[in-house]
Amino acid sequence: MKFPYGLSDFSKIILGGYFYQDRTDQIPLLEAAGDQLIFIRPRRFGKSLLLSMLEHYYDVNRAGQFDALFGHLAIGQHPTPLRNQYFVMKWDFSLVKAQGEVKDIEAALHRHLNDCVQDFALRYQARLAHPIEIHADNALSSWRSALMAVSQTPHKLYLLVDEYDNFANEVLMTGRKQEYYEALLYGEGLLKTVFKAVKAAAGGQGLDRAFITGVSPIVLSDMTSGYNVAKNIYLDDEFNDLCGFTEGELAAVLARLAAEGGSWSAAEALDAMRTFYNGYRFSEEAGDSLYNPTLSLYFLECLGKHGRYPRQMLDDNLAMDRGKLVYISQLPHGEDLLIQALNGEQGIIIPQLARRFGVQDVLTAVKDRPFMASLLYYFGVLTLAGRTDFDESILNIPNLVARSLYVERLQDLWLPEYEDKTRIPRLRKHVCQTGDLQPLVEFIEQRYFPVLSNRDYRWTNELMVKIAFLTLLFDDRLYMMVSETEVDHGYIDLSLIVRPDRRSVAALDLLLEFKYVSLKDLDLTGEQARGKTRDELAALPAVAAKLDEAEDQARRYGAALRDRYRLTGLRAFAVIALGLERVVWRAVG
Repeated sequence: MKFPYGLSDFSKIILGGYFYQDRTDQIPLLEAAGDQLIFIRPRRFGKSLLLSMLEHYYDVNRAGQFDALFGHLAIGQHPTPLRNQYFVMKWDFSLVKAQGEVKDIEAALHRHLNDCVQDFALRYQARLAHPIEIHADNALSSWRSALMAVSQTPHKLYLLVDEYDNFANEVLMTGRKQEYYEALLYGEGLLKTVFKAVKAAAGGQGLDRAFITGVSPIVLSDMTSGYNVAKNIYLDDEFNDLCGFTEGELAAVLARLAAEGGSWSAAEALDAMRTFYNGYRFSEEAGDSLYNPTLSLYFLECLGKHGRYPRQMLDDNLAMDRGKLVYISQLPHGEDLLIQALNGEQGIIIPQLARRFGVQDVLTAVKDRPFMASLLYYFGVLTLAGRTDFDESILNIPNLVARSLYVERLQDLWLPEYEDKTRIPRLRKHVCQTGDLQPLVEFIEQRYFPVLSNRDYRWTNELMVKIAFLTLLFDDRLYMMVSETEVDHGYIDLSLIVRPDRRSVAALDLLLEFKYVSLKDLDLTGEQARGKTRDELAALPAVAAKLDEAEDQARRYGAALRDRYRLTGLRAFAVIALGLERVVWRAVG
C-alpha cells in the first residue's frame, strides 16, 4: 500500500494509487448544510485534502475525469446534480507573507489574490467569453472582473478558502503589533473588505457557494459585520469525522497491511496508534473518537515501507504546536491549566466552548479558564470528552503525542537549567533499567520540590508528585506512557508500558500509584521531615496506611495490566509524598 503522507492533491492521490479514506459520502450533507460554510480543525488534520476533493468534484473543467477520480468512491455511485457544475477559485492565506509593515502585508494579500484570479483566468479561458482584467494594486477589482466574466456563462463560482485565520495566528503566536491586525480587519481594513466582497458576491454577483477552513474562530467575531452569512459546521455531529480516521478504518488498513506480509501484530500496532494518536472528538454528540490523520499516515507509511513503527512517534511537522502551550503557560493561571489537564481522570471543566472571540480578546481581555481551554481545544491539544451532570463541557488531552507537548512545556518551566536537563535522561535510564527509584526521588526532593513549593498553585496533593514523576520519566521513544489509565474499574496513576516494537530494549514495564499526606496531618515541620530517614517516615501510622492503600491498588491494577499487555516482568510501586518535602515508596511484589 502507498500512503499519501504529506500529500493534499486529491487527483495525485487517487490517480497515483495512494490510500484514500473515502469521505465523499458527506458531499450531499455539505450541500444540504448551507451555501457558505466554515469548518475549523487543528493544524495538519486533513483540511487541505478536503478542499482539494471538493475542488475536483465541482470543477466544470474536470467533468471528463469524474469516473477516474470518483467512480470507485461513494459519491461516484450516487452523484449530486451539482457535480462538475462550477468554476472553482481557491485562496490559501497561509501563502500570504504576514511580515513587515501593514502596507507590506496588504501588498502581499493583493498579490496572492491576484495570483489566484490570474490562475483562474488561465484555467477557464476557453469557457470565458469576457476577459478578466488583473489590477496589480487592487485585487478586489480583479475579483470583480472575474465575477463579471463568470456572470456571462451558464455556470457560477465556488470559492474555497484555506487557512482563513492565518493573520490572527501570526498575531497570537508571534506577538505582532496589535495595530497591524486592527488595520487589516477593523473598520475598512483590507482583510475585512475582502470578506465583505465575498459576501456581496454571494448576493447575486455570481458566487454560489463558499467553503472556508481555518484553525480557530478567532477572526470570526472580528469580521462578523463584514461576513455574517456563513454557517459554522465545525461542532456539528454529522461532520465530526469529515477529517480524521476512525478506529475501524485504521483497523482495516492494518489488517490489509499485515496480510501483505508484515511480521508485526496488527492488534498491537492498533493499540500503539490508539495510545499515541487517537482521542479527538469535535462534537459532544459524536460516538467515535478520531485519529489524527497526518500522524496516522506518518505511522502507516513507516510501517508499510520499513516493517516497523516510527522511532519518534511525534512527527516533526507538528512540533510547532509547542508554541501554543508556551503562549497559554505564560498567561495568568495558564500553568495551572496545563497541570490540571495532565490530571486525566477529571479533565478541564468549563461551562461551554467559546465559539467566537476576536484578537482584541486574545491580546487584552481577561484570560479566564474557559477562554484558555477553548483555545487549546481549537489548537488540537485538548478535545471534548463529555459533559458533567451540570451540563458543563469536559475537555481532556486526546492522546500521548499531545500529552508529550504538555510534559515538555512544564519541564522547561520548572527545570530550565542545562545541568538539570543533562541529568534527567541519566536518572530516567536508571529507573527504567533497574527499577531503583532512589536517585530519582532524591532529585525530586532536592530540585523539583523546592521549585514547586515556590509557585502559587491552587492545589498541593498527589497530583503534584504524579506530575513530577511524569515529567521526569516521560519517554515515548520506548514507552506507551499513560497517566490515569482506566483498568479494573479504576485509574492507574502512571503506567510505563514498553512499546511492542521496543520489547528487545533493556527497559522495564513500570506502574506507580501515588498518595499524599500533608505535613500538617503528620504534625511535622518541613525541617523535621527532612531530618528523618525514609524508613522512619514510612513507619509513621498515617504514611504506612497510605502505603498500604497504594500497594493494594497497585496489585489490583498490575494484574489488569499484565492481562491486557501480556506482561511478565511488571515492576509496581506505591509512592507517597509527604507535603512537598519528602517521598517514600514501597516496591509491590
